[in-house]
Amino acid sequence: MVKEIKKKVAVIGGGAAGFFAAINVKENYPNAEVTIFEKSAKVLSKVKVSGGGRCNVTNGVNSIKELALAYPRGGNKLRKAFGVFSNKHAFEWFENKGVPLVVQRDNCVFPQSQNSQSIIDCFFNEINRLSIIIEYKMTVTHICEVDDKLQLSFNKQEKKLLFNKVIVATGGSPKRKGLEWLEKINHKIEEPVPSLFTFNMPSETITELMGIVVEKALVSIQGQKLKSEGPLLITHWGMSGPAILKLSAFGARILSNLNYEFKVQISWVNTLNNDEVRQELQKIVNQNPKKQLSTIKPYQLQNRLWLYLLQKVGLPADKPWQEIGKKNLNKLVNVLTNDLYSVSGKTTFKEEFVTCGGVSLESVNFKTMQSKIVNNLYFTGEVLDVDGITGGYNFQAAWTTAFIAAKLM
Repeated sequence: MVKEIKKKVAVIGGGAAGFFAAINVKENYPNAEVTIFEKSAKVLSKVKVSGGGRCNVTNGVNSIKELALAYPRGGNKLRKAFGVFSNKHAFEWFENKGVPLVVQRDNCVFPQSQNSQSIIDCFFNEINRLSIIIEYKMTVTHICEVDDKLQLSFNKQEKKLLFNKVIVATGGSPKRKGLEWLEKINHKIEEPVPSLFTFNMPSETITELMGIVVEKALVSIQGQKLKSEGPLLITHWGMSGPAILKLSAFGARILSNLNYEFKVQISWVNTLNNDEVRQELQKIVNQNPKKQLSTIKPYQLQNRLWLYLLQKVGLPADKPWQEIGKKNLNKLVNVLTNDLYSVSGKTTFKEEFVTCGGVSLESVNFKTMQSKIVNNLYFTGEVLDVDGITGGYNFQAAWTTAFIAAKLM
């Protein structure tokens, strides 16, 4: 009787995509020996801090089409991939593994525990159950083909290890240098630049309103076609919130080329229709002529923001509505629909950084996630030139690409 040779699989990277890939490889091929190689002393660190420590595992949108629209880069490729493993499949996977999930009003999906440790515990339970090996402080420095296998070289040891299959799940790299080892074996690399960052406004006094959230704002970049809408948060350094983060994601390369020096235009009232806003203000004038500007606020604006905008256009808060006149009415319309602020720099949360760029999708067969250049080499997660807006989309891309990368041997 011929003894079956155990196939060996290496997963490079101990993050979300790496763990999900390793678990699915082992479930697909129970006899394979699967090893995760992590360059640092800890794994799943991004999972731990994501979503404010709650881990936004996916998004609850209803259609694959809508899901794919959340990716500034890679959306078209992912749309087909979601047909294999979608957000609904991810939801079922975690619940079947004993992690109940909840969908918030904004469609963000979290563990019912509201604690990222639930996801980490789930992954470690599976790793232990499936006897998957984890090797820490092991940085892959080189990869090459040897016959029908792949040979990995590491920073910490002389010997080289051979594998039947290698899955690269090293995550987003903030600098091209972190991807050079893949470029050396002829993979095209799209220059990494930050995505999902907040706007710094050191010269703007609006930062004095820190803590204010406008639930529906329209945001755009002056001189560009970039537009976004959604909640906006005023911070002590500038502006944040989903509307800003989405804008930074879709404009990642443009804003990098501008060296993060630009002007942002804001409609505080979720419309760019000046006539509509003018009619709304005129209605206030007609119905509350003797009331002070400070006491009757249009569009239910928060008091501090309304007083700030009045001051910005030079209108006294105690002025009666009936006395503002046509010229001042136009000033109010303009500040409500087309307010302008100077941005100088960005703030990226290092633990949760997301990059635009990585291994070009031209180098990968998205039906299998296998390299088009090197046989038996696969890619998953943010090492690819794929990234999503905030709301669980980046994790979903990780689950989907990892699931597909784990299918073939």
